[in-house]
Amino acid sequence: MPSNDVERIAAIEDPYQLLRVATERLNAAQQEVTELSRLRRRVIQELHAQGLSYAQIAKEAGLTRGRIHQIRHTGPAPEGAFLGTGTLTLATPLKQEASNARPVVAMEDVTAAKRLEDLARGFDLSTDLEHIPLGGAINLNRPNLIVICGPRPSPVMATLYESDPVFEWVKEDVWTLRDSRTGKTYRSGSDSEPAQPVDYAYLGRLPRPDGKGSLLVLTGIHPQGTLGVVQLLQTEIATLWGQVADKSFSTVIRAEYDPDTGEPVKAELASPLYLHEEA
Repeated sequence: MPSNDVERIAAIEDPYQLLRVATERLNAAQQEVTELSRLRRRVIQELHAQGLSYAQIAKEAGLTRGRIHQIRHTGPAPEGAFLGTGTLTLATPLKQEASNARPVVAMEDVTAAKRLEDLARGFDLSTDLEHIPLGGAINLNRPNLIVICGPRPSPVMATLYESDPVFEWVKEDVWTLRDSRTGKTYRSGSDSEPAQPVDYAYLGRLPRPDGKGSLLVLTGIHPQGTLGVVQLLQTEIATLWGQVADKSFSTVIRAEYDPDTGEPVKAELASPLYLHEEA
């Protein structure tokens, strides 16, 4: 923190305001330290992957080989940036409860958000949870936003999905996902005859409407698919980060699940992982 910033805060006469401002600035500084540590570790990993030894990296960076090796193996993992940086906002939609018209959150969405929150915490990322109200209004023009929502509950999200250059949501007798590059259609196993415990889900990073960033979006055709996406993130986030980093992309995930519990037993990519700059 710059010394003039410390002096400015120290000069605040109201002790309660001083405590509040100092705490806010300290939290921000801690987030900066975390993200700088993540960035530093990422650069070392990338240079090492290019064939440079730790000794070579140390010499060019003006650090010791031991320090470079320490940075490489400690601190927040670079792949956490796949989710975002700093404080993430996880948004899930409210839905209408048929019995008494009370808005509720689907239990699967709650579970998915909780598991994403736990995953983020493992990367030293904090999270705020919010609900998309009935009607689907949501401000997408915010940093570090992750939305667990399909096109049906939210016209705002339906419009966002239309910006994907590869996949489209199609509603006929049931919802399906269609790959415009291959023409392949992904239909949930529960909507097929005979029914199968398999669902498909969308995972992508799409540009914000204001063009000033992007947001991560995920949802299953049915709730079991959503849980499948989260399972894939829990097990394969490093691989996904290595393939797409923070670029815009989209893919379809196939989730096999236990028909009794709805819990995923296997999750894998069902389609190519499309980088949108190439699409």
